[in-house]
Amino acid sequence: MRRWNGWGEENTSYHFPESAANYLESLVGPGQPSPDASLEEALAQAPASRLCQAKEHPLVVTEALERLYHARGQSLPDWVALRSGRIGCYPDGVAYPQNAAEVRQLMAYAAQVGARLVPYGGGTSVVGHINPLPGEAPTLTLSLARLNRLVELDETSRLATVEAGLPGPVLEKLLNERGYTLGHFPQSFELSTVGGWVATRSCGQQSYYYGRIEDLFAGGHVETPQGALDLPTLPASAAGPDLRQMILGSEGRLGVITQAVLRVRRLPEREAFYGVFFRNWEQGMEAVRQIAQERIGISMARLSNAQETDTTLRLSGKDRLVAWAERGLGLLGYEQCGTGSNGGTGSPAFGRSGRCLLIFGLTGSRASTRLAGRQVGEITRAHGGLFTGEVVGKTWRKSRFLTPYLRNTLWERGYALDTLETGVTWARVANMAEALQSAIRQALQEHSQGNERVLVFAHLSHVYRDGASVYVTYLFRRAEDPDETLERWQAMKRAASQALVAHGGTISHQHGVGVDHAPYLPAEKGQLGMRLLRQAAAELDPEGMMNPGKLFEEQGNVD
Repeated sequence: MRRWNGWGEENTSYHFPESAANYLESLVGPGQPSPDASLEEALAQAPASRLCQAKEHPLVVTEALERLYHARGQSLPDWVALRSGRIGCYPDGVAYPQNAAEVRQLMAYAAQVGARLVPYGGGTSVVGHINPLPGEAPTLTLSLARLNRLVELDETSRLATVEAGLPGPVLEKLLNERGYTLGHFPQSFELSTVGGWVATRSCGQQSYYYGRIEDLFAGGHVETPQGALDLPTLPASAAGPDLRQMILGSEGRLGVITQAVLRVRRLPEREAFYGVFFRNWEQGMEAVRQIAQERIGISMARLSNAQETDTTLRLSGKDRLVAWAERGLGLLGYEQCGTGSNGGTGSPAFGRSGRCLLIFGLTGSRASTRLAGRQVGEITRAHGGLFTGEVVGKTWRKSRFLTPYLRNTLWERGYALDTLETGVTWARVANMAEALQSAIRQALQEHSQGNERVLVFAHLSHVYRDGASVYVTYLFRRAEDPDETLERWQAMKRAASQALVAHGGTISHQHGVGVDHAPYLPAEKGQLGMRLLRQAAAELDPEGMMNPGKLFEEQGNVD
């Protein structure tokens, strides 16, 4: 049974030893747990459906429980709303179409009753993609859960045609049974869907080898208020702008993705993950940059700064592994980061000083992975890296999709956790990582007048020849008042977003735009670019019924 107010399945939890609790208390203070609202309390707050006053449709469900399940995603504001029972806006109805024809019917119904339509995949959005917004018009959430088939597998072309509501694990199982894989593994893999990946330009953990979703998306079918849009599957085309690029990242503003054609591969002959420790952040960054720019055949590279390295080890529940790291690595000169009274940010250089962990993956044939392993070894040793074999890599692989459950455990202990990420060129990576962490720490200090501390750390991932993704995690104490918890988050999120834009990064490398990032999109697209986006939405959705308020703030027709 899936949790209604947290991440994942109710019977899955993240082991959290007392040593980890003591560690967090020493850095940000004791947690302040408070009771969550019950499901019954949340349901009692649900307003009557405005669709009940309209003409009924056989595919639309208006019961409060279904509407509650589709009211929020997985962002920090969503968690505050769900855990406190202060949901705010509920959809007025939820529909479960089983094919493109029923999607068209529901679009016609929404237009007839004046409803706004919100496409819903796995409900894993962390920036507000699926949330109904306030307004006089009712909201109809369109769940794609029943569009969940593998339609065709073209083994000659290695193309899989799938329906948009197919969850990642189900897709992989179906492909694996035939000897294939898509290889798209975002951290939300357990619950997210193909349509959601395409609509938000998702990025999997092994994108260096398999590609981002835009590399895997070969074509598909989209239902828009103005009719069907078919995106033909071609290996390449010089016939004008690629319309697939408009649908990728469109976040439901242009239509509903009902089907996708995806490029698949044969299952790899070999796959393994390894750990390398560096004495500091700079050495690790230089090694990773060289690996990327020399096109070494790895499948992923994740370099944690010193604070993240230390925190990850301590929160892992692997006390023996932590003890080994402290003794063995310390004797070899790979010291842990400082953890003084500086607001829980590690060393004054925000995690640059102290040992840093690189986890890298090798995927492919035995010959190619052996070659890549030797090349990575040469580069990392040249930068002071200490190869530690597969122990750390196996631990990471085992828990790669369990980590999101840590949010449940932390919340119940009185802590809130959130992340943000960007993509930036190599020349700006170091300054960006430091600026984001500094902005988050300073914002909470100013908001709380120095009474609250935040544990903040960063890692590099999804490396490219010209840059990398900087991924920042921050953990802070919940307040007794949910509104105050939300205000703390807003102060830190706003400061980090402003710093991100100021330092030339993208507002989102992999989480999309939604509501939370929409104010910052014009800084990246420019005024003319935003006009193009609005005009495209107005052409396909002249009445402004499709997921209003997401991707860009302006709604309705353009002048």
